[in-house]
Amino acid sequence: MEEISALFSGFAVAMTPFNLLLMLVGVTLGVIIGVLPGLGGANGIAILLPLTFTMPPTSAIIMLSCIYWGALFGGAITSILFNIPGEPWSVATTFDGYPMAREGKAGEALTAAFTSSFVGAFFAIVMITFLAPLVAKFALQFGPPEFFSVYLLTFCSFVGMNKGSPFKTISAMMLGFALASVGMDTVTGQLRLTFGSHELMRGFDFLIAVIGLFGIGEILLSMEEGLEFKGAAAKIRRQVVLETWAKLPRYWATTLRSCLIGCWMGITPGGATPASFMAYGVAKRVSRNGEKFGKGEMEGIVAPETAAHAAGTAALLPMLSLGIPGSPTAAVLLGGLLIWGLQPGPLLFVEKPDFVWGLIASMYLGNLAGLFVVLTCVPLFASILRIPFSIIAPVIIVICAVGAYTVHNATFDIWLMMGFGVLGYIFKKLDYPMAPMVLALVLGDRAEDSFRQSMLMSQGSVDIFFSNYLVASISSLALLLLFWPLIGKVIAKKKVSVA
Repeated sequence: MEEISALFSGFAVAMTPFNLLLMLVGVTLGVIIGVLPGLGGANGIAILLPLTFTMPPTSAIIMLSCIYWGALFGGAITSILFNIPGEPWSVATTFDGYPMAREGKAGEALTAAFTSSFVGAFFAIVMITFLAPLVAKFALQFGPPEFFSVYLLTFCSFVGMNKGSPFKTISAMMLGFALASVGMDTVTGQLRLTFGSHELMRGFDFLIAVIGLFGIGEILLSMEEGLEFKGAAAKIRRQVVLETWAKLPRYWATTLRSCLIGCWMGITPGGATPASFMAYGVAKRVSRNGEKFGKGEMEGIVAPETAAHAAGTAALLPMLSLGIPGSPTAAVLLGGLLIWGLQPGPLLFVEKPDFVWGLIASMYLGNLAGLFVVLTCVPLFASILRIPFSIIAPVIIVICAVGAYTVHNATFDIWLMMGFGVLGYIFKKLDYPMAPMVLALVLGDRAEDSFRQSMLMSQGSVDIFFSNYLVASISSLALLLLFWPLIGKVIAKKKVSVA
C-alpha cells in the first residue's frame, strides 16, 4: 500500500499541464527518432539532453523518458512498412512484419506491434513500481566493496551473457575503461593521459561520445550503404484495430513469456536487442505455427516487440535503485541525472521521492500517450521516409554538432564528436559492440573509485570482496557469469561424451 500511495503522489507531480505537454512532445520526437534509421533512442536522448538543462529535473527526465518510449514505438514503423529497422531491436520485427505489409496487412501488423509494445512496457512498469523501493531499501546496506561488486556483476554480465565474441566485448569494454581514465584522478588529483592538452583535463564527456558513436557513426554507415527508402503507405482504421485486438488474446502465453524474457534482459545488462531476438527464437521454437514464422505470422511480431519494450523499460530499474544502467539509453539518462545533481541509487528514494515517483507515474502516462500517438499518426511518420536521405543526413549531423557544442560551449568537443563518430563507424564495420564501451565510459571512473576505496579499507587485500554474505554472493555471481561460456562448453562436451 505504501507504493500505491507514493504512486498517486507521483501522478499529482506528473499530471501538471506543463509535464503533460512535455510527454506529448517527447513521444512525438521519440517516434520521429525511431523512424529515422540514422538516429536511435540513446542518440536522440543524448542530442536533446542539453535542451533540458534549464528545466526542472522532474520535467526534464519525463520528457527524455517519453522520447525513449516514442523511439521504442517508432522503430516498428520502418521495420514493417519499409523493411528498414529504425532501431537495432526492431530487426526481429522485420522477419514477419514486412511480409505481412506486402500481403496488404500493414494495419494489422502495426496494430499488433504497437499493442504488444504497450503491454510489454506496462508489465515492466508495474514491476518497477513494486520492486524498485525494495531494491533501494536493500541497497542501503551497500558500501564501497558492495558497489564495486555490483559494477563487476554488470561488466561480467556483458561478457558472459553476450551471444557475440567475448574477445570483442572485452576489447570494447577495455577501450571504454581507458577513455574513462582520461582527465583528473578523483582520488589523487593527478592528471592522466592528457598529453599536455588543456581540453582533455576534463576527460571525455560521455554525452559527446554517445552523440558521435551512435549518431555520426550510423550516418557514416548509412551513407556508405546508400540507403534508399522505399515502402508502401499504411493507414490504421478503427475496424482493423478492433479486429487485431480480438486476435491478440490467443497469444497470451507468448506475450507473458516475452514479458519475462524482456524484464530479465533489461535488469541484467542484456538490453532490448538481444531480448527481442531471444523472444522471437523461443516463440518460433515453442509455437504450433513455428514453420510459418518469417512468412507473415502475427505471433512473430508480438514476441519481439513485447520483449523489446519490456527490456527497454526494465533497464530503468537498476538505474534508479542502484545507479547502474541496464542499457545504453539508461546510461545516457543516468548521465543526465548526474548533470542535474541527482545521485541515482537507494538514497534517491529517500531524498527525492517526488522526482522518483513522478518519473514512475510518467512511465504509465507516457506509454499511453505513445500508443495513442502511433495509432493515429502512422501515415504522417511514415511519410518522413519519403524525404531523400541526402537531406536527412546533413540535418542529423548539424543537430549532433549543436548538441555536442552545447555541452561545454567548446569547438573542440565537435572534433571529439567526429572522432567518436569515426570510431563508431569502425566498430560497426568490424562488428564490435558499442554498448560495453559506453557502459565502461560511464561507469569506469565510479567503479575505479569504489575499488580503490575498498583497497584502502582492506589495506590492499581483495578478500574484502568476499568478507560478508552480500558482497560474496554478488562477487561469486559476477565470476560465474564471466566464465559461463566456458562452463557451458564443458557441460556440452560432457553430454557428448556420455552420449
